[in-house]
Amino acid sequence: MPQNPVLKPAKLGPLDLPNRIVMAPLTRQRALQPGNVPGPLNAEYYAQRANAGLIISEATQVCPEGQGYAWTPGIHSREQVEGWTQVTDRVHRAGGRIFMQLWHVGRISHPLLQPGGADPVAPSAIQAQADCFVVEPDGSAHKARTAMPRALETTEIAGVIEAYRSGAANAMAAGFDGLEVHAANGYLLDQFLCSNSNQRTDQYGGSLENRARLVLDVLDAVIEEVGDSGRVGLRLSPMGTFNDVNDANPEETFTYLLEQLNGKGLAYLHVNKPDWAGGTYEGFDELYATLRRTYSGTMIHCGGHTAESAAETVASGQADLVAFGRGYIANPDLVARIETGAGWNNLDASTLYGGGAKGYTDYPMMR
Repeated sequence: MPQNPVLKPAKLGPLDLPNRIVMAPLTRQRALQPGNVPGPLNAEYYAQRANAGLIISEATQVCPEGQGYAWTPGIHSREQVEGWTQVTDRVHRAGGRIFMQLWHVGRISHPLLQPGGADPVAPSAIQAQADCFVVEPDGSAHKARTAMPRALETTEIAGVIEAYRSGAANAMAAGFDGLEVHAANGYLLDQFLCSNSNQRTDQYGGSLENRARLVLDVLDAVIEEVGDSGRVGLRLSPMGTFNDVNDANPEETFTYLLEQLNGKGLAYLHVNKPDWAGGTYEGFDELYATLRRTYSGTMIHCGGHTAESAAETVASGQADLVAFGRGYIANPDLVARIETGAGWNNLDASTLYGGGAKGYTDYPMMR
């Protein structure tokens, strides 16, 4: 029986990967409180999955204003850096490689999550028809409709870029092998990129070039901080509508952005198929094929993959690596299961967000 193509080794920037299987970034809301600090349970969770060619960490806020969900980790305090150092140490001791995903949620937030009870920030003062997750002063936690944001002043955008730069420096100090800039799924950078959420009239809004400017400025700052573009990736979700974003012309928008990326020497471009949350998006495969032709570097494809669909994706040249999300939640030994053709554990959806070891580090592995 021929080897599944995703089991073949690959080169990613300066890293040698033993396989082409990527653990996708997965928000699990299990950071220690107070302080949104990774702890020993998080380290165990990631170390269990070090069989991946590459682990991409859960989305991690680069500043306090970047938080949109309770109990998600940050990378802006000394305690958070120390907590993440435990994670990277465990992953590396288990033979793995791990990138951190840098995150700012923008308008997908609420004053209960913001320093001083402030309004969330966004490209424009447009409220998202979406939910965040908050903790009340009495300790009760629940979903909440995102609040009306305020538009960032032009003079404040340099501070946003600096937050990503600082987050990158802290992540590398914590021992990460590289970084992924999160510009997908309706969060801040995607809000700037998409036409329905960006109604600005300064150099960060209006024209396509202006709407793409913040993504590119953040990438440049992170690359400069790391000193090696081969340790920096970018995640995008073309045609995605999660968190109430929509772009009037995604082919034009994302083709332009990828043309700008071609000269940057990134480790990879990570494209998230928009059916991950159960939706269907007519025309995505055709758009993705255009983007694959446009972008000259390594591409990761993510979106509901099985062992069979991952094999076809790599064999056909649609992508160089394939990311698994929910498959990796329920199967910490996913690589071995793909290699042997073994069955996969069923996902317990009730334990996806928040809690402890149940549904996090207790999924069974093959004997």
